[in-house]
Amino acid sequence: MHETAIDHTPGFDLGADVPRFSLRSATATAVVVVVERADGQSARYPLERLPATDVWAAETPGVVPGDRYHLLVDGPVGPRNEFDPTRPLLDPYARGIAPTGAHESGPDAGAGPGPATGTSTSRWTSVVVDDAFDWGGVVKPLVPLDRAVVYEANVRTLTAANPHLPEHLRGTYAGVAHESTIAHLHRIGVTTLELLPVQAFDTENWLRDAGRENAWGYNTLGFFAPHAAHASAPARAEGASAVLREFKGMVRLLHEAGIQVVLDVVYNHTAEEGLGGPTTSLRGIDGANRYRWTQAQPPFRDTDYDTTGCGNTLDTSVEATADLIVDSLVYWAREVQVDGFRFDLMAALARDAHHVFDPQHPLLERIRNHPDLQDTLVIAEPWDVGPDGWKTGSFGAAGARTSEWNDGFRNTVRQFWLTDIAEERRNGMPHTGIGALAGALTGSRHLFGAGRGPLAGVNFVTAHDGFTLLDLVSYDGKHNAANGEENRDGSNDNRSFNHGIEGDTADRGVRAARGRSMRNLAATLMLSAGVPMLTAGDERSRTQHGNNNAYVVSDDLTPVDWSDDEDAESMTEAVAALARFRAAHPALRPTRFGVEGQETPGASRMSWYGPDGGPMTLEGWDQPVHRALQYFVESTPEHEPYDRVLVVVHGSGRTRDLTLPVRDDVLGYRLAWSSEKHRDHERLRPAGQVFTAYGPGIHLFEVA
Repeated sequence: MHETAIDHTPGFDLGADVPRFSLRSATATAVVVVVERADGQSARYPLERLPATDVWAAETPGVVPGDRYHLLVDGPVGPRNEFDPTRPLLDPYARGIAPTGAHESGPDAGAGPGPATGTSTSRWTSVVVDDAFDWGGVVKPLVPLDRAVVYEANVRTLTAANPHLPEHLRGTYAGVAHESTIAHLHRIGVTTLELLPVQAFDTENWLRDAGRENAWGYNTLGFFAPHAAHASAPARAEGASAVLREFKGMVRLLHEAGIQVVLDVVYNHTAEEGLGGPTTSLRGIDGANRYRWTQAQPPFRDTDYDTTGCGNTLDTSVEATADLIVDSLVYWAREVQVDGFRFDLMAALARDAHHVFDPQHPLLERIRNHPDLQDTLVIAEPWDVGPDGWKTGSFGAAGARTSEWNDGFRNTVRQFWLTDIAEERRNGMPHTGIGALAGALTGSRHLFGAGRGPLAGVNFVTAHDGFTLLDLVSYDGKHNAANGEENRDGSNDNRSFNHGIEGDTADRGVRAARGRSMRNLAATLMLSAGVPMLTAGDERSRTQHGNNNAYVVSDDLTPVDWSDDEDAESMTEAVAALARFRAAHPALRPTRFGVEGQETPGASRMSWYGPDGGPMTLEGWDQPVHRALQYFVESTPEHEPYDRVLVVVHGSGRTRDLTLPVRDDVLGYRLAWSSEKHRDHERLRPAGQVFTAYGPGIHLFEVA
């Protein structure tokens, strides 16, 4: 028996002539599955170990969807083992997970504060689900990657405050698929919705003890079950099968609208935390083999080897653990029809048996080459917190089919538009010239190499962790007191700029400057080669009041603000216009890097001009005093017609005249969009005409 064949994975197989259950454990000495039937009766099924394997299995006659069950596992005593034959454990392959007993009440049952897990009780139970679902012939949209616009969102906070939704659907899977949500996503050009973790998760014990809740979900209980607290109240009341149906219904409706669904998945650690944490599943089943271990100093007691900061990094060099991850991915991609995965701390998944990062790690190769995952997006968060853990640019050679979060893009763009402008205000001169920004605009070739191309990078300015876009231009420092950690948590390297006043203000000049900076940041993101990722609510000027680590804060601080607000509407329309411009101009969406002296279909040809309209000089690239360029970019047609665009960047608070480039193949330029408001967007400006930039800004010209 091998668990990579999805029809024969561990857990319950209700499709057999007689229902069967199986489990993998290399160190257990006894396994029992206890089923609690809907009629109140219970049954115990001792499992037998199959010869020469780590598989335990037994027939389980009478098991039906809706039955709840748990495991009791015994094994040897040892420093790496947590066996207790009286402790109920979750099935690692459970497709439904529900709270138990007193934890079942309330709209967010099981998601928030409650008693800590004991040695012989559990807050959670596995549930047998009915997988049946009518997809109605709806198929995956299969959006070309160069046309993708990713939108990172939390199921709960995306719609929790949306007045256009019925109240019972706010903050739910059904709310994400509501027609008003979809209409908004269409308006701003979103093709791909990336959801923060939706696999069943728990709140860490220390947060629960403090009366707080993990709202982001990076603390996985089970890799196959959707998080029940994100389902609507009627679905939760009906049970795990209804929760799964609501999730699939969300996917189907988004697919009908042409929107892909990508899941942020956390396979690097589990909710069992570090040593002394709750034992809910893998630690009590086969902890000696599922987690990474190291030998400590005297008295030489085994300790965990942690590269995640959570105390219990999964050991992907162990076959059973790698199989668990692959089986989970195949289940979500095949049975639930999701379109891809963003892997949290993916460097942790690519460490070998000696904890060393391996770019050809067998698990990575299985994910890239699995026949059931060939049509899925694979996005890496290319780092972890272990030794040598920053690995941006390391996830594959040409054709590896893996894109990576580009944190270098984030840092470069923030510095150019924010901290450098702040430095210019203070001292008259910014720190850097424009060269680094040009590298970001053209796809970060220095990171990903000619073979992989610009689509290897997922560009972002903000993400769930860190400041929102509005807070990035409103705060010089983090304000995380609400998290209860005395402002110690969250990054101190924000590269933000408050434009003269910390926090909210009625000062019209400051507000106008902040709006311009937000448009500059959004424009750089949407016009750069690579895959752009927006963070939910940035287009609505969402604020977290300076909190840059809002994973435990209340719903009144983090949801997207859907109120009728002039600033929010203005920013939304700016993002929508930028998305339309990007979609209309393939020159801004290259699929390959060009090669000097060769015609490369899918690449873009770039010509660089200085403020005087002449070719860019070495001094113009490097000197901080020069921070202006004109980027003339042409497509090399492959699947779309020939296209060309002029992007003018001015990275200084000073007013400056720029001469539009004179070219034999150009009659003139028509301004299509500007981060400065109230510009003339209609008339054709002849080549060689002076264009005045009145401050830091980006200006987009269509070419005649």
